[in-house]
Amino acid sequence: QVQLVESGGGLVQAGDSLRLSCTASGRTFSYAMGWFRQVPGKEREFVAAISWSGGNLYYADSVKGRFTISRGGARNTVYLQMNSLKPADTAVYYCAARTGKFASGSYYGYEYDYWGQGTQVTVSS
Repeated sequence: QVQLVESGGGLVQAGDSLRLSCTASGRTFSYAMGWFRQVPGKEREFVAAISWSGGNLYYADSVKGRFTISRGGARNTVYLQMNSLKPADTAVYYCAARTGKFASGSYYGYEYDYWGQGTQVTVSS
């Protein structure tokens, strides 16, 4: 079983930066990891993903050039550095893990097997 715990959310102003962290328990070193976000009443939206090795990165067009996903050295932590935040980035952000040996990242939430509880990011104008 894998447990994911996100942290780092908060209330910031437009143009500010935040770094989200997601720490996974269990044997996740070969898992791909992703970040998704959701606003109440809307579909969950893909944000970014990273392959097990960290060599392949995936971004939604809406965050490309502003957000950076990365893995910690032990590969059980994934970060989402968010720069130049906009009010449209306001959402609950979820970390997800895609199991499988040497997994690649995915844009699709249904391909992830484990999810964190989410962390709120609010960007004021």
